Amino acid sequence: MEILQFELVDLPAYRAIGLTWEGPYTEVPELKRLIEKMSQRIGELKGALKPELQLGLSYHVRPDGFLHYSVYEVKSDQIVPKDMIEINIPAMTYFKTHHRKGENIGHTYHHIYQWFKDSDYKPYRDPDVKYFDDLPIKHERYPFDRDLEDPHFDILIPVVKK
Repeated sequence: MEILQFELVDLPAYRAIGLTWEGPYTEVPELKRLIEKMSQRIGELKGALKPELQLGLSYHVRPDGFLHYSVYEVKSDQIVPKDMIEINIPAMTYFKTHHRKGENIGHTYHHIYQWFKDSDYKPYRDPDVKYFDDLPIKHERYPFDRDLEDPHFDILIPVVKK
């Protein structure tokens, strides 16, 4: 078994704007189209801080699927374009690892889950929200040059001490 390469990082609060999708796992192809659509609309976000880095913020708030934000980090004065939404992410500590091109995403997440079982940390859960996944909040950062069929990206999961 390969060793999971990771670090714990403290990230400041940030504001992001983009598109949102909520649905069952069976409709994930629709989500992939939304992510592609958002990447094509980056030009509408003149206040994007890192236009080369698309964010995928997933919240497992339904038993059959999840809520997903396909967004870009933006400046505080960025106006929210028509039919887009804004989300404000608080400052948090994250478990951070990299999913490499050519590897199985399911295996990557399995290694992350195992790390949590053996560590002094647990995934953060908003106390006012009901979640349906052992890794309830997953933030992924996709570089602009990724291969949509075999992507490489960073995975960040908010954590707290057990």
